[in-house]
Amino acid sequence: MENDNVSDSVLGLIFSENRKEYPEPIKAEVRGQIPNWLQGTVLRNGPGKHSVGEMSYNHWFDGLALLHSFTIKNGEVYYRSKYLRSDTYNTNMEANRIVVSEFGTMAYPDPCKNIFSKAFTYLSHVVPEFTDNCLINIIKYGEDFYASSETNFIRKIDPQTLETLEKVDYTKHVTVNLATSHPHYDSAGNTFNMGTSIGDKGKTKYIIFKIPAAVPDTEKKMSPFKHSEVLCSIPAHKLLSPSYYHSFGMTENYIVFVEQPFKLDILKLATAYFRGINWASCISFHEDEKTWIHIIDRRTKKPVPVRFYTDALVAYHHVNAYEEDGHIVFDIITYKDNSLYDMFYLANLKKDLSEGTKMTSVPFCKRFVLPLHIDKDAEVGANLVTLTLTTANALKEKDGDIFCHPEVLCEGVELPRINYDYNGKKYRYIYASYVESRPIPTKIIKYDIVTKNMLCWSENMSWPAEPLFVPHPDAKEEDEGVIISSIVSTDPNKRPYLLILDAKTFTELGRASISREIHLDLHGIFIPERNLTP
Repeated sequence: MENDNVSDSVLGLIFSENRKEYPEPIKAEVRGQIPNWLQGTVLRNGPGKHSVGEMSYNHWFDGLALLHSFTIKNGEVYYRSKYLRSDTYNTNMEANRIVVSEFGTMAYPDPCKNIFSKAFTYLSHVVPEFTDNCLINIIKYGEDFYASSETNFIRKIDPQTLETLEKVDYTKHVTVNLATSHPHYDSAGNTFNMGTSIGDKGKTKYIIFKIPAAVPDTEKKMSPFKHSEVLCSIPAHKLLSPSYYHSFGMTENYIVFVEQPFKLDILKLATAYFRGINWASCISFHEDEKTWIHIIDRRTKKPVPVRFYTDALVAYHHVNAYEEDGHIVFDIITYKDNSLYDMFYLANLKKDLSEGTKMTSVPFCKRFVLPLHIDKDAEVGANLVTLTLTTANALKEKDGDIFCHPEVLCEGVELPRINYDYNGKKYRYIYASYVESRPIPTKIIKYDIVTKNMLCWSENMSWPAEPLFVPHPDAKEEDEGVIISSIVSTDPNKRPYLLILDAKTFTELGRASISREIHLDLHGIFIPERNLTP
């Protein structure tokens, strides 16, 4: 049985010593054949250090950001890794203890200072200052690359050397206190993102903003953030309890935002330090509330006036969204509650994995279909979806709201990726990690939305990262390209490696084994060689 020793392997993988960094390139041992056209760098981000001095973080997502890259050139692969030199990292290292709070770990920077005096500093602001430990993803803004998390801070990095560069505060350009790590890019290279603005007197709203791909020639040395544009703002349904969200959808003409009842309590957040609780405890799931689906017209910069909703759910990752015959179709990974986040507290991981406890909420990939043109004469209870190749429906209610019931596409998939050339367009294939009974992926899958068939790759005692799709430069079909994933192995006789699969057949083309340890990461991107050249 593949990965049958899950508990011991995963425990050793997660609770090993803090990962070392390898800032100088290390040549990998290549087995198989890397396609000649594949030239560029896989750049990924995730937690690498979970203790500083004698102190440890509470949650796996709190660990200090460790960047790593695989540079592919002329059939060879070079690996390097380096900790993000954030203010958080530098402050903690200087003190040799955790002095900057993360979402699951509240720290008290000055043990000699009275906790109440520090709390009053926090209480003078609606939102405390967050960490710049940007450990989740890599975002491209303009011609530059940034490590990101979900706070108002991002850090510019050099994608070739992994050097940490300047710190950017979103609030200096767009009034958001929190922002997603999963933006979207249009065909011109403009970046679209969204964040939550927590204002005075409870004026909490969601902000959708755009950062241009290029700036005027006269301002080439100016940051693209100077030209940021707010496209739309949406008031939160409950102003003191905005929704948590990790991503959103975008079609050619619309933005799709799912306002779920997984909510941040602003008052708790503002007093968290005073009461000695972490920020994560200020987020809770309300299973009896609705999930509202907002559609924003990118042309008018206004929300569509129809109120769409569905049952309570928790979602982290959108897959794709597109328009078809007067409908918006969007696919999303959902859970029935927020237990996934709780499982990643290190104490829970130790307990659950050692005892063989299974996930209480498994992910489902679901398809929602929203009609854009509502027949005012339609009867109450009528299904307004006219697309035939889906079981998703949208039912008109007496008050005019539209209840959306999704189609379940598949179960057990997370960290979804697509051929991004099809983002916002009708598409067929989803590439994702596959989780079974525990939250650590054991397989890479390709799901065919049309046939419902699934291809899988797995190898005993190998733990794959989020798969990245890289299209062939002369591709004629959606799945013509390769899948790339960094693999952590818990087999003592096997080194970690970069895996390259044929995206059409899922057969292995090659792998590049690394003679050093690598870490489990979260998200990343592939940067073609042409985008790396200064």
